[in-house]
Amino acid sequence: MRDWVPPPRPTRHTFLGRHCRLEPVSRERHGARLYAAYMEAPDDRDWTYLFHERPTTLPRFESYLAELEQSEDPLHFSIIETATSWPAGTAALMRIEPRHGSIEVGSIAFAPRLQRTVAATESMYLLMRLAFELGYRRYEWKCDSLNAPSRAAAERYGFRFEGIFRSAVVYKGRNRDTAWYSITAAEWPAVRGALEAWLDPKNFDGSGRQQRSLRELRSPRDGLGMSREPIG
Repeated sequence: MRDWVPPPRPTRHTFLGRHCRLEPVSRERHGARLYAAYMEAPDDRDWTYLFHERPTTLPRFESYLAELEQSEDPLHFSIIETATSWPAGTAALMRIEPRHGSIEVGSIAFAPRLQRTVAATESMYLLMRLAFELGYRRYEWKCDSLNAPSRAAAERYGFRFEGIFRSAVVYKGRNRDTAWYSITAAEWPAVRGALEAWLDPKNFDGSGRQQRSLRELRSPRDGLGMSREPIG
């Protein structure tokens, strides 16, 4: 690794996709509408595995968002739906280690309107692409080992499971055994190809139903059936 040159840190920019765009979190621009999107959920179960509780009032949410806005690591982005220009979730790049070429995606909070949509998948693709185009060697995903939806999402996006760190974290007064996943720079071209093929408009019929799943696009020989994975 004598040729290794550490990549730059990601900065606050807007990143455009077809179905969504990522904007640096802003209390002023996103606060009220993002709060309204989160409050469309009947309860706060989507926040169970986040380090923060879901704020219960708009002033508390705006204070929470102001903290995210000031943070450099994690570096938080709002996910804006292209069709409605409505903020519908947030995600962050974190544990940013240019020296080692390692970076993590986390603090992912999707409002109900964003969950299981093409825009949700595209938002994860945009952050991956940013990290690898900057020159990072390792892109991580970590979650509570009990968080089955998060673990399924990681595998769907193309992350590889690496193991469980037992008793790794205490949060909200309880233990967390942490499940580790990653994508390396060597794996990125295949992961990127599958994601871009899945996101291609030709992969969806007139009703917006996928023709081929991400799993099928990553490993065409693994399954001949037309399995219909969630669009989240």
